[in-house]
Amino acid sequence: MTRKYLVVDDNLEFAENVAEILTDAGAEVCLAAGGGAALEHLKQTRFDVVVTDMKMPGLSGAELLRQLREVDPGVPVVLLSAWAQDAQVDEARRLGLLAFLSKASGTARLLDLLEHARRDATVVLVDDDRALTDNLSEALATRGFTVCSAATVAELDGLLVKPFAALVDIRVPGTAEGAALRRVQELFPGTPMLVVTAVREFVEEPGQEVFRKPFDTAALVARLEVLAQKAGAA
Repeated sequence: MTRKYLVVDDNLEFAENVAEILTDAGAEVCLAAGGGAALEHLKQTRFDVVVTDMKMPGLSGAELLRQLREVDPGVPVVLLSAWAQDAQVDEARRLGLLAFLSKASGTARLLDLLEHARRDATVVLVDDDRALTDNLSEALATRGFTVCSAATVAELDGLLVKPFAALVDIRVPGTAEGAALRRVQELFPGTPMLVVTAVREFVEEPGQEVFRKPFDTAALVARLEVLAQKAGAA
């Protein structure tokens, strides 16, 4: 089946170059010069991936991401930018992002991500360890998973994604032990929860799946693959 991509960038020359590369690879590509046009495309077409610039007139990439989640919660999104503030990237990752790439990094990485990207394959990740979050997000992106990351319980509020699984640290700063897990269960009832923790005295409950830090990333990803298949993630 032909893959459909939406490329959003006010730099028409760059957008057309990306579109040409993707078309040559056998994909169908729509172009949008800004966030407003992109949202109109999303209301009419089911895309496999959205590729958008971060800095644009009108809606920024992060602002577009927030609004498109209301239209299509399950579409993977890749943010491209020559420049971005850390706060903008963090906000985008909280809303659910397949990857953030520098425009200077070339197209090989982008093509690989697009080839493996899956619709409706979002994982919620709650952990204040930035290095772990970045490493896990990278590992999951190579398998096509979108990651919606939060460092605090408060950052979970207002999410518009529909995850097939959640990875939750049992101890998140600023809240009682287990508060993050309970909040995720409230927001996404029935979603499989995998507990990640460095707390040695933590005693898992019957039926609870626990990955103790430092855990085997490959084993965690393999477990998510099983859960994704059960959920029918494309």
